[in-house]
Amino acid sequence: MQFIAIVGAFIITLSLLSYGIGSIWIQRFRIVTPSVLIFMTLGVILDIIAVVCMYMGSDNSPFSRHSLLGYSAMLTITTDCVLIWWYYFKHGFDVRISKGITTYNKIAYAWWVIAYLTGSVLVIWK
Repeated sequence: MQFIAIVGAFIITLSLLSYGIGSIWIQRFRIVTPSVLIFMTLGVILDIIAVVCMYMGSDNSPFSRHSLLGYSAMLTITTDCVLIWWYYFKHGFDVRISKGITTYNKIAYAWWVIAYLTGSVLVIWK
């Protein structure tokens, strides 16, 4: 594994932590706060950086099962982050988030964790 791919794996773990903090906050309190926006946005940005690093350090095709799983997870959390920003712009801070958005957030986070764990297992077994 090339060094840049290892850096990408480290960054994606930071992304998991950041996005996870924002998602857990939403599930627990069901409100948008500045902290939620910061953690979720940082998680998405770190995920994009990590995917680029892993792409640059990989010898595999950019359209392998592993990469397609990662792209779908990245798209899912990016959509979730955009929905939360949209909700903030429409309603402001400290307003209760709709059930639909919290449900999507739960699904997006679960899918992202599944993709993260599956990617880790695929790399370890390689």
